[in-house]
Amino acid sequence: MHRFFSLLLLSCILFSCDIRNTKTKNDVKITDPHQPFKDSTTVQIIDSVYNFGKVTDGEKVEYNYRFINSGTRPLSISDARASCGCTVPEKPEAPIPPGQTGFLKVVFNSKGRLGDVHKDITVTSNAYPVFPILRLTGEVIPQPK
Repeated sequence: MHRFFSLLLLSCILFSCDIRNTKTKNDVKITDPHQPFKDSTTVQIIDSVYNFGKVTDGEKVEYNYRFINSGTRPLSISDARASCGCTVPEKPEAPIPPGQTGFLKVVFNSKGRLGDVHKDITVTSNAYPVFPILRLTGEVIPQPK
């Protein structure tokens, strides 16, 4: 009897995990990052990596990543997050009209971050394909004694 229930449970698991994609183009959900949705647009990244070189411990680095709305609908950035609390992105509040250049400001606080720096900024928007990861790199050196 125990084997019967084990086989039944295994069968349910196997047949309930049908991972085939049966959605049609009209059924695409907005939450699927790999599929375009109704109000999507495209984006052309001008700056995806910024190397600030060497800075002294405690200095703040500011940079504006540039991008162009290369689509036909307004580009809305709903969120921008950094891989670390020492890096603070500031997204544009207003949508970027088609053909216009937008800026995403990032401020990196080097205090206590000695050595090589590699920070990623993840942008959530209505762009398809999705906004690429933005990178901030450089080196923080100790203050002179």
